[in-house]
Amino acid sequence: MDDLRIEEKDDAGNVTATYVGSASTEDGEGKGQGGGGRVDVVVSNLRVGVGDASASPTSALLLSILQESTGRIATIVFADRLGTALEPECKMYRLAADIFNDAAMLLDCLSPALPRGPRVVLLSSSSVLRALCGVAAGSSKASLSAHFAQWGNLGELNAKDSSQETVISLMGMLAGSVVVSYVSSPLATWSCLILLLSIHLAMNRAAVRAVSMHTLNRQRANIVFSTWLDQDKILTPKEVSLQERIFEWDGVLRWGGSDPLGRADIGLPLRHLLASLAPAHGLTGSIRDGEAKVMRLARLYSQEDFLIWYNAPQRVGHITLKEGATAESQLKAWCTLLWIARKAGGTHATGAAFEPMLDLHRTTLQETSSRWPSCMDRMRSAGWDLDIASLETTSGSRIRFQGRADG
Repeated sequence: MDDLRIEEKDDAGNVTATYVGSASTEDGEGKGQGGGGRVDVVVSNLRVGVGDASASPTSALLLSILQESTGRIATIVFADRLGTALEPECKMYRLAADIFNDAAMLLDCLSPALPRGPRVVLLSSSSVLRALCGVAAGSSKASLSAHFAQWGNLGELNAKDSSQETVISLMGMLAGSVVVSYVSSPLATWSCLILLLSIHLAMNRAAVRAVSMHTLNRQRANIVFSTWLDQDKILTPKEVSLQERIFEWDGVLRWGGSDPLGRADIGLPLRHLLASLAPAHGLTGSIRDGEAKVMRLARLYSQEDFLIWYNAPQRVGHITLKEGATAESQLKAWCTLLWIARKAGGTHATGAAFEPMLDLHRTTLQETSSRWPSCMDRMRSAGWDLDIASLETTSGSRIRFQGRADG
């Protein structure tokens, strides 16, 4: 009899892990803000030594190098850690970019009041925030531009957007010049700055709330599927945009507007699902009865492009995607897991045993599969784009079964 063998691949198709089981052994393992920008220019000059008789050109140069270096390092780290999440969560990161930029401006304005040591830390933090703003704003803007280019006119849209930004920047510079001429005291300066930043954030929040995305990320999938399962109704993108939150916990499983049912991940390596099935050995990483459990789970989802396991006591769900999993398969996996979490929160809340949870997975999968084709047709009619996968917020992995799992 062949041993169970599962290969896991990354996005580039490279094999990153191999899981081997045996029946006789344990298994192995934006932009400136008009008047606010003008106020910040004066402070920026002070922070590099203008008006400070004790400052030297060398110290000002070293401070600029430190700021530039921290900003570039932050750009690399931020893009590496959160690059995959920027497109699915473009509305959140679009507003977050403005918050980063305004926070950096406030730190710049606070810096002259501090001694030289803390001032360097504050200005470095400001540079990091501006770097985060650049990455978040650039990526989210690209996703939003693609959303608004309904007729494939992305180039025209970007050209007009750049022209609008130029006009708004010029108007902001003129308004800022007028404001600065009347603002002289620290109290007036801070009052004006806080007022302008508050207006800026309020306007951007309203703009982000007005966008109705046609792709399903984790939060929108929670809203659509919970309404469908509860009321047999498919919400439109506009209706969902009125309910979704700009800032939501990553991976939260939420039934409508209720409290979180738990959390989930999708597309992560198989070891996360295996660790949830049973505790792993501290030294070898093997799982007791691991192959038997994985085999039963694999047979249950043999006709699907995914594996699901929900740990009811910890309220954590794991979705492992098979090689060739489509966007519709990912949506079905998320819908099934959401429904399992909903059921497990009630009568199965204390069902930590493997058998009761496996039965719950089986019945929920059967119910979802029987209604899934009609759900997809109704979602397309409602205006949802089901060909784009927006559920993964980290670099994903895919698995392929070999040996006995193939049959």
